[in-house]
Formats: sequence, structure tokens, C-alpha cells
Amino acid sequence: MAASCHTSTGRHNERVTADQVITVRGDAELVARAGHLFSGVRREFVCAARDLDTWSQPEARQAVGDRIRENGTAAFTVRKLLTPAALADEAGRLHLHQVAAQGAQVRISSAPLPHETIIIDRRVMILAGRDAPGPREFTVTTSPVLVDGVYALFRAAWETATDLSAYLRGDAPHLDADSRAVLRALGAGYTDETAARRLGLSLRTYRRRVAELMAMLEADSRFQAGLRAGGLGLTG
Repeated sequence: MAASCHTSTGRHNERVTADQVITVRGDAELVARAGHLFSGVRREFVCAARDLDTWSQPEARQAVGDRIRENGTAAFTVRKLLTPAALADEAGRLHLHQVAAQGAQVRISSAPLPHETIIIDRRVMILAGRDAPGPREFTVTTSPVLVDGVYALFRAAWETATDLSAYLRGDAPHLDADSRAVLRALGAGYTDETAARRLGLSLRTYRRRVAELMAMLEADSRFQAGLRAGGLGLTG
């Protein structure tokens, strides 16, 4: 992989170029060194974050918004993937409703999102570092290998997440503890015999419950049932 890695010390004015991997600290440096990349959004803008604070600092948000608006009215896809923490207060819910009303696709993931990231047209990635005292650290790269790898992780999480409106409606079937245990057994990949034994059920009863859950989740296969259950947060 052709990539150069260096930290931000003494390099605040340097911009990201092809195949680079750089680290910056804080919003001001992120905007100064990578803000120009947002002006090239043409097809897709995706964002994954635990909550709205990851990418919500005023300077960065304004810069990103301004750069995207410079593209005019040309259509491009915006996907935002968040955890339930983003819905913890009314302001967050209102913001996401507004984003969705403007055409963005918003989904809620019941699973943790270890990679908080922005990916632009599958050519630029900005990865947020862990929360820590002082300015947050960001890694910015245009390396195709790295971008494609994280994008694949994003798509996998996206496919199992729940649409915002469905999540807020509580559009999930009610399942008792026994049914959730069956779903967890399915997700663990046990054979029917092993799952039935672990749950203290007869093989016939276990298979009947699996069939009932597939019907309830409108799933055509056990694999699809597991994905839908995970997306609706039913396996916890």
C-alpha cells in the first residue's frame, strides 16, 4: 500500500493528498487540512457515530455543510448510522427528523459502532479517535485499501440497522424471554439439537418456535431472521 504516515505537529497547513494517512487534532486542524475534501462529494456521503457529539462541533459542522452545499442541487446519497444514544434527548430526535426530511437515510444500530467515521464517495475517510481530554484526534486517509475496508464494515452494520422512523415507532414485535433466547441460539450458530438441549426444549418444540419467529419477523430464512432481530434490537 502506497501511503505516507505522519502526525500533525508542525504540519497544520499541509493538505491531504492521494494515498496519504494523516492524523490531526481538533476541529480547526481537521477543517484546515481536510475541509477541502468535502467539496468533492458527488455520489455518496456516509457517517457512522455513537451519538451526535462525534461530528457536531460547530466549526467542523459548518465547514462540512458549506462545502456540500457548494455542490448545488446535484443528487447524492447521504447515509447516517447512529446508536440509540443519539436519540437520548428531544433535540437529538428533532435534528435527525430534520435530516431525514431533507432526504438523508438515517438508521439506528442496536450494536456498538467501534468505527466512528465519515466516508466520501468511497475515496476519503475520516476516522474519529477515542474521547479524551483535549481536542479529539482524527485520522484522515485517501488510501483505497483502508477506505474500502472500513466501508465494507459500515455496509455490514447498515444492513442490520433499523430505519429511524421504524425505530422511533417501536415498530418491533414483542418477544418474551424464551423467544429472545431462541433468537440468541440462532445467532450463535448452534445446531437444532444443541440449541434445544441448551434451552431445555424438545427438538420439535425448538423447531416450532424457530418457525414462529421467522413468520413474526417476516424472514425467509433463519439467517435473515437473525439479521432482522439484530437490527430491531431483539437479541439483547
